[in-house]
Amino acid sequence: MSGEEFWIAAVIAAALVGLSKGGLPVVGMLGVPVLALAVSPVTAAGLLLPVYVASDMIGLYAYRHAFDRRVLAILAPAAVLGIGFGWLTAATVPEWLVTGIIGAIGVGFALTLLLRPRPDGPRGRARIGPGLFWGAVTGYTSFVSHAGAPPYQVYVLPLRLDKTTFAGTTTVFFTFVNAVKLIPYWALGQLSPDNLKIAAVLALPAVLAVLAGVWLVKVLPEVLFFRLVTWALLAVSLKHLWTVIAV
Repeated sequence: MSGEEFWIAAVIAAALVGLSKGGLPVVGMLGVPVLALAVSPVTAAGLLLPVYVASDMIGLYAYRHAFDRRVLAILAPAAVLGIGFGWLTAATVPEWLVTGIIGAIGVGFALTLLLRPRPDGPRGRARIGPGLFWGAVTGYTSFVSHAGAPPYQVYVLPLRLDKTTFAGTTTVFFTFVNAVKLIPYWALGQLSPDNLKIAAVLALPAVLAVLAGVWLVKVLPEVLFFRLVTWALLAVSLKHLWTVIAV
């Protein structure tokens, strides 16, 4: 893994990961597809997990006072189950199937939000049943290809959190998810010394992008923030569907 093409793709992917940890979710999902332009998707996922973890630390500090405890309490245990299921089925479930499911869910939900805009009014209450389901789906899809944002947003966006609480809850939740993923990724041989050396280099652009993401969350108007999140969700989900169709 060397050469100009690899490093250009790797730095861009790391910056996308950092922006997502700064509070701009969904864009981090582009990291694996971008890096997969230069290496295999499996290698790309293994390389980027330590970058996710490193940038998580900065995002966690930035949003340490802005998150929804009830949402986290519901989603976190379910995500662990989803990650465990992903680990158990890693050798049997084809990646294209998971990619297609992620894409279909994301497109359907994004179109629903765009055609029926986010209503004004009081916050919704986080319900346990749907949260356990979407938390497990999020853990599974995050394990497979770091693509947990669409199912996560299906559950969280309708709760109408303010933009800072939304960004903070997202950052704290995926910090937890990525820490748990370290165990199966190590067991599957994805955290080799060579991968960790490359990830250490990529941590710098990722951390800088986290800071940029935190700044953008502060300055973007709330309506524009959620509209950008929704359009990003649609774009990434369409990319997933196209990947499956083009195979």
